[in-house]
Amino acid sequence: MAVYVYTVVDRTHPQRLDGLPGVGDPPTTLRTVDSEKLSAVVSDAPEELRPKRRDLAAHHAVQERLMGDGTVLPLQFGFITTDDDAVRAVLEERTEWFLERLRALEGCVEYNLKAGQDQSALLRQILRDSEEARRLNDEIRGGREDPQLPFTLGELVAGEVRDRQGRTAETIVDSLRGFAREEHASQSAGDDFLNASFLVEQGKEKSFLAAEQELAKGLGSDYDLRLRGPLAPYSFV
Repeated sequence: MAVYVYTVVDRTHPQRLDGLPGVGDPPTTLRTVDSEKLSAVVSDAPEELRPKRRDLAAHHAVQERLMGDGTVLPLQFGFITTDDDAVRAVLEERTEWFLERLRALEGCVEYNLKAGQDQSALLRQILRDSEEARRLNDEIRGGREDPQLPFTLGELVAGEVRDRQGRTAETIVDSLRGFAREEHASQSAGDDFLNASFLVEQGKEKSFLAAEQELAKGLGSDYDLRLRGPLAPYSFV
């Protein structure tokens, strides 16, 4: 039967799974698949699995329970393989990689930071700072009938947005890098220009959070910084 995999831990991890339901409706039963040095927490895979609230909550509850007792390698929701033997084979084939990752994540949690900027405020900045952008904008508003003008202005503004937000993203990451063991950049979406995760040692969490708050204060109200955490370190597996 197909197997749903939640996480990988060291064999010495307590693996307290009592009372925890697995994914599926009705909930599946959690169990472990062991190799010489590692254990994978698994359950039978439901026939139809979708990221519903109950199943997402069950998946994350496993990570949170195990994180309370030691280091885990949390897999993203929805990881399914053929059977227990396939799970055991991967544990045995990639033992050293799993052990290295467990050492890297020991005593750490993940914080995810997304950043956006008010687009109207950004456009005002560009028009204030760029003489060429002001000239093109004034010509368009003045009624000059040249179909190339809006295109030229749009290209100029788009380039300025990329450059300015790219520099701001670098500044943000640079300001927080010293408080993290590792960092991971993901594709930003919508109006966000930054989507970055930081692997933070639990003893440095207060310093990291204080630095992020100071950074947000320094950037001002035109910026929207949204920090989530502490999380299981999904981005670093």
